[in-house]
Amino acid sequence: MITVDGRNKVLSLGMSFAELQNLVTRVGLVDALNLDGGGSTTMVVRGGVVNHPSDATGPRKVSDAIIVRAR
Repeated sequence: MITVDGRNKVLSLGMSFAELQNLVTRVGLVDALNLDGGGSTTMVVRGGVVNHPSDATGPRKVSDAIIVRAR
């Protein structure tokens, strides 16, 4: 899974759709799904946030998510 931080002058420039498409191609993905993005972009692994959400207030509640669990 890939998470791209939103625009933050100190931490991240974000990505354009063309840059994201280039990244997807470089890493060899066959299928990809782009969600909303922006300040709500947050990746949580084992209960901890592993990216830098660009919303000034930090991670925020969202109405949808992709959850990956072991069987």
